[in-house]
Formats: sequence, structure tokens, C-alpha cells
Amino acid sequence: MGRTEHPKEQVLHAACWLSDRGYFGGTLGSGGNVSMTASDRQAVAITPSGLAYTEMTVDDICIVDLKQGQLEGDRPPSMEAGMHIGIYRQRPDVNAVVHTHQLFASVLAIINQPIPALFDEITAQIGPRVEIIPYAVSGSRQLARNVNSRLDNGCGCYIIQNHGALSLGKDMATALKNAELLEKVAQVYYYALCTGRKIGHLPEDAVQHWLAPCKDAT
Repeated sequence: MGRTEHPKEQVLHAACWLSDRGYFGGTLGSGGNVSMTASDRQAVAITPSGLAYTEMTVDDICIVDLKQGQLEGDRPPSMEAGMHIGIYRQRPDVNAVVHTHQLFASVLAIINQPIPALFDEITAQIGPRVEIIPYAVSGSRQLARNVNSRLDNGCGCYIIQNHGALSLGKDMATALKNAELLEKVAQVYYYALCTGRKIGHLPEDAVQHWLAPCKDAT
């Protein structure tokens, strides 16, 4: 996925990639949403509401300003547009957001289980802990506020209680990679929990080792 592609094209390609792999909880519905910044972060390209990804075209992708005013697109933007805009306002390091209903992250969402630091690669990429965002009704201002309340840790992924997951990135390729890594660690962690045996976390010095490059970059 090239950075020179128009944001609307990147959003469509990402949404189709996620849909084809079942990250929205199925391949025929319209659950979940994808966005990225546009116009020097003064606007957001986002998937429309209520349209199956199998039917979506570039022209269906909406452009909204930071007050949710619609600039492009004939269809209404995702009901979660306010949540996406809130993330971009609070996290200047983020330029792409994917909200998914991926299977194993959703399992942890309904048992209210955050994911600790378990693997070097994943800790280095998405941070030391995938936090739980408290539940609120989909599309509500309260959900957007709940998301914003957890963003200060600077991590790349979050689980929304009884809902799904958020994966963030400096660009769309990074957001997709984070969604994929989240599903890997969620699946492994779930299976490990099912054994009833003690879970081996990364030692704190290893966590700090992997977080050091992130701190140096800020």
C-alpha cells in the first residue's frame, strides 16, 4: 500500500483487506470502520455507514472535517467518526485508525482482560500492555470519551469492552500490522489462559529495553 495513494484509496484497500480476512467479524456485513488523516490532518477519510465492504468503492469513502462536517461522499460517514477524530486530536503520532471486531481480541473484550507484555516483537511494536477501554454504546459521545481516556499511554492497540478493538498507526500499513499483531497475541494469550497455568510475562527490564527506542523518538 503506497503512501502516494489518495487517503480514500488507502482506506478502501485497508477495509477490503480486513474484511477479506474476517477482521470485521464476517465478510458480508458492514461492522467496524477504517479511517486516515487527509489534507494535512485537517480532514479525515473514513468508511461510510451501513455499506458492505464487498460493495464499497472509492467514491463511497467519506471525507469529514474535524467538526464532522461532511466534505465528500454521498453516503453518511461511519457512526464512529467522532471517535476517530478524537483519536487524531489527542494522538499527533497517529494518522490511521482501524476499528475491528476481530475474533480473539473480541473474546478478551467480553471477559474484560487486558493483554500484558508477552513477546518482544509485539511489545516493541504496539507497547507493553493492551488496555481495556470501558464499554459505552456504539457511536456515542461517551464511547469517544472513554477511548480518549486511555490514549495517553501511547500504545498502538486497545480492546473495547464488549465491543471489539482499535489499532492505530503512523500510517495505514502500520495500523494494519498492529491489528494483525493484536490478533496473534490475543489468540495466544486466550489459549494460554485456558490452560489454567501461570502465564509468563516479559521481565520488566526487557519491556524497558523495547520501549527505549519509542521514548527516544518522542
